[in-house]
Amino acid sequence: MQLIWPLPKIEFIPWSQIEEKREVTLLTSGPAWLAVKDRLKLPIIWQSEITQATEADWWRYLGQVRGEVIYSVGGGLTVDAAKYLASRLDLPLICLPTALSADAFLTPASGIRDSGCVHYIETKPPDLLCVDFRVLADAPSSIRAAGICDLLSIATGVWDWRFAEERGKNSPETAYVPYVAEIASGILRGTLDCAEAAGRGDPQGLKQLLDCLALEVQLCNSIGHSRPEEGSEHYFAYSVENHMGHGQPHGDLVGPGIVLMAALQGQDITPLSSALHACHIPLDRIPDDIMGLTLRDLPRYVWEHNLPYSIAHESIDDVNKLVESLRKI
Repeated sequence: MQLIWPLPKIEFIPWSQIEEKREVTLLTSGPAWLAVKDRLKLPIIWQSEITQATEADWWRYLGQVRGEVIYSVGGGLTVDAAKYLASRLDLPLICLPTALSADAFLTPASGIRDSGCVHYIETKPPDLLCVDFRVLADAPSSIRAAGICDLLSIATGVWDWRFAEERGKNSPETAYVPYVAEIASGILRGTLDCAEAAGRGDPQGLKQLLDCLALEVQLCNSIGHSRPEEGSEHYFAYSVENHMGHGQPHGDLVGPGIVLMAALQGQDITPLSSALHACHIPLDRIPDDIMGLTLRDLPRYVWEHNLPYSIAHESIDDVNKLVESLRKI
C-alpha cells in the first residue's frame, strides 16, 4: 500500500515567542546555533552538532537522545538527521530552519551518503516547521534562498523524465504523466517569479519560495517519486561531491549542475542562471578540472549507481563546451 505523506504543519512566528515546556534534544550545526541561540529559550537537556550524512553516524545517536521532543535548528543535513532519529524513536520533531537552503525541511525522507552516492530513506516529515522571516533574511546570502536549486531543477528534471519515457526507460511506477509535468512547470514559473525578492531576503519573496517548495514536495509525495524535480542535475551534484569532499553547500553543487545539464539538454539557460544569480548561488566553486572530470565520468557513474534514466546516461561529447557555457554566465 502506497502512503502519501503530508507536509509538516507550518507556523510563522518570531522565534523569541516560541514557548516549549517539554525537555528538548537539540540537533544543530555550530554556525547556525551561534547565529540564533540568543533568540531561543528552550529547555535543552541534550544537544549535538550534526556533521555527517551517514546512517551509521546517525545510528550511534539513538541511545543518546534525551527528552520528549527533538528540535532541529540549522540546514538540510541537520533536519535529515533529526527526521531519522525522530522516526526511529517515535518522537515529535520541530524544525527551525535558519535558511531556506533545501526542500529537506518539508520532505518525509532523509538523504544519506553511501558508496559515493546519495540515497533517500523514508523517515518522516517534521511535525511542525517554525518559520521566522527575520532569521531567514539574516542568513548568509549564498544559502538564504539556496532551496531555489530544488525548484529550478524542475527544468532539467521534467526534461529528463520525458526523455526517459521516450526511450522506454521509466518504470510503470514512474511513467511520465503530462499533467503532473505541467503542474511542476507551473511551480517552476512561480519560482522564477520570486527569485529576486527571495534572494534579497524580502519576506514576501521568501514566503513565495517556501510556497513553491511546499507545492513541489507535496506533488512528489502524491505521485510517490521525485522525477519531476530530480534528474541529471542532482546526479552531477552527487558525483562531483566525491571530488570536492563532503560538507559542501547543497546549492554550490546543484546550481552548476542545473546550468550544465540544461545546456546539454539544449534548453535556454538564461532564466535559470538569472534566478541562480539573484539568489546568490555561487557557480564558480567547482574547479574546471574537477567539473570536466565529473562530466566525462557521469555516464558511468549514473549506470553504476542505478539512478533513474536521464540525459546523463548517454555519452557527453563536448565537455569543454559545457564548462565554457557555465563560465560565460
